[in-house]
Amino acid sequence: MLLESLRSPADLRSLEPAQLPVLAGEIRRFLVEAVSKTGGHLGPNLGIVEISIALHRVFDSPRDSILFDTGHQTYVHKLLTGRGPGFATLRQRGGLSGYPSQAESEHDIIENSHASTALSYADGLAKAFELTDKRERTVVAVVGDGALTGGMAWEALNNVAAGSGRQVVIVVNDNGRSYSPTIGGLATHLASLRLNPGYEHALDLIKRTVPHAPVVGASMYEALHGIKKGVKDLLAPQALFEDLGIKFVGPIDGHDIPGVEQALRTARGFGGPVIIHCITRKGRGYAPAEDDVEDCLHGPGAFDPETGQQLRKPGLTWTQVFSDELADIGSERPDVVAITAAMLHPTGLASFAKRFPDRVFDVGIAEQHAVTSAAGLALGGLHPVVAIYATFLNRAFDQVLMDVALHRLPVTFALDRAGITGNDGASHHGMWDLSLLSLVPGLRIAVPRDAARLRRLLRECVADGDGPTAIRYPKGPVPTDMVPIGNLGGMDILLRTDGSPDLAPILLIAVGPMAEVCVRAARLLRLDDGPQIMVIDPLWVKPLDPALVDAAALARLVAVVEDNGQVGAVGDAVARLLRDHDVDVPVRTFGIPQRFLGHAGRAEILEEIGLTPQRFALVLMGLLCDGGAAYGARHHGRRPMNMHDLADLPASRPSAKESS
Repeated sequence: MLLESLRSPADLRSLEPAQLPVLAGEIRRFLVEAVSKTGGHLGPNLGIVEISIALHRVFDSPRDSILFDTGHQTYVHKLLTGRGPGFATLRQRGGLSGYPSQAESEHDIIENSHASTALSYADGLAKAFELTDKRERTVVAVVGDGALTGGMAWEALNNVAAGSGRQVVIVVNDNGRSYSPTIGGLATHLASLRLNPGYEHALDLIKRTVPHAPVVGASMYEALHGIKKGVKDLLAPQALFEDLGIKFVGPIDGHDIPGVEQALRTARGFGGPVIIHCITRKGRGYAPAEDDVEDCLHGPGAFDPETGQQLRKPGLTWTQVFSDELADIGSERPDVVAITAAMLHPTGLASFAKRFPDRVFDVGIAEQHAVTSAAGLALGGLHPVVAIYATFLNRAFDQVLMDVALHRLPVTFALDRAGITGNDGASHHGMWDLSLLSLVPGLRIAVPRDAARLRRLLRECVADGDGPTAIRYPKGPVPTDMVPIGNLGGMDILLRTDGSPDLAPILLIAVGPMAEVCVRAARLLRLDDGPQIMVIDPLWVKPLDPALVDAAALARLVAVVEDNGQVGAVGDAVARLLRDHDVDVPVRTFGIPQRFLGHAGRAEILEEIGLTPQRFALVLMGLLCDGGAAYGARHHGRRPMNMHDLADLPASRPSAKESS
């Protein structure tokens, strides 16, 4: 096989043109087989095979810098740079990343997986090459058409255009989709090129002419440019990109390797910024992906490679609960509208859109605009629900603060994929939102622990007309509903254990999905003469319930367990509340370490950072009992307990008080 013979881009450049279509077919078969086992981003990579081959035949990576936006379309790039054997561990702990990774290869220049950033990287890198006398190097930015719906991309284009002597080549991989079909005016403009009846004629004209044009830099560009000018009035009344001052080539067939190569060589020799518009098909060459209307198998889990059908269907997910409840709310409240940033299906808004198509707005990959647009909707008397991944809300913090909260507008932020998300790695863990939103005056934050609480708290958020609210929930299946045994103010008491009277109680504040961890850990520590433990779920973590003050005043230790970064979130807020009320009790926060975490399964990462019942129980025991030794000596007359002991303890030992 040709693919097995490739160890570097240099090997690729030695292949004959006739071998390239064969290689493309091998790559597609490899991707389907590999991703069917591990899950990953399939559709985008099937669509960029020929572009990736052409890029590495024309440019000398890493001397020439190839940047991908977004990074999920780099699987073919990884194969062509010698990482084929690693695909057996794609997105698995310790294995190949699903995004560019500097630790994996010198060919991965940036580790981006948030969209619309590559053009800014390219602008800065090209300036650096100019200032360090490396002008002969080319910076190539490969952007999906969806990335061009983000405002940051246009800020970058404005600056790229100003550098007329810098070698920046922008390849627009235009398949009409980001996750779902791309939305907005730019998408409409590109579609007018792609769908115009004259498009096929233009492609034929370019294909016939390009192979015979001389490869001599600027003069070659003029040949292509002349062709484009000849059909400009037919295809595009106004040349959008050239109006910015950037030369434009295309549209060209992104699956025609010789045509893409020729365009890339032309752009490289031009000596200034050039945009190449390539038309591709997401999921190309694999019928189940091509026929998948929703997202062309954008990011499936493990699947049957013959049929494309998912092998494991999860139970009821957090996203599904949100989706169903919001649709029901929409039927009761005509003022409720929804906003998505190019993720209608992933965030669960498809049901709402099906029932109320005029009340859902897809703004493209433009989180900042999504938030301020929501502010405008609220100013107009509506209640917008902005459904967005927790990690992507980081991009719109200023808009939340100054455009929504400053005006005390009733906007609800539904933050999917909060906490540890797993296999997509550092950029996708939703570990920053509680810290950031805790800074926002007047914004209330709810964190449900199960499906019943998600439904209830979502309704409470949407019912709040006095200011902004946020509700956050993780990725994956929703746990069994936990019925409280009592209430403390507006909070739920989930567990109360018995202990000897000489030991002060432990107050465990379980934030949302961490409730199960806390309850199970408390049961592991519930020994005959152990400390009394109370587990409470605050439901609303901003503002905190004042009843916490009196409860903490009776405690020996307050522990806050949350699936957010430990700095500046709920634990810090609890400590500040108690300090302000002169309650002198130790407060410990257990959460996500304040570092960038790699890719692995959610359960694996929770185990690694200590947020499992056994690990957490062991740490609690150490806090109370001098590392466990004193506790074991005084109360059990045996060696200190360790993690193996905790694993052997029963998951539940009911007490009289617990059921009272």
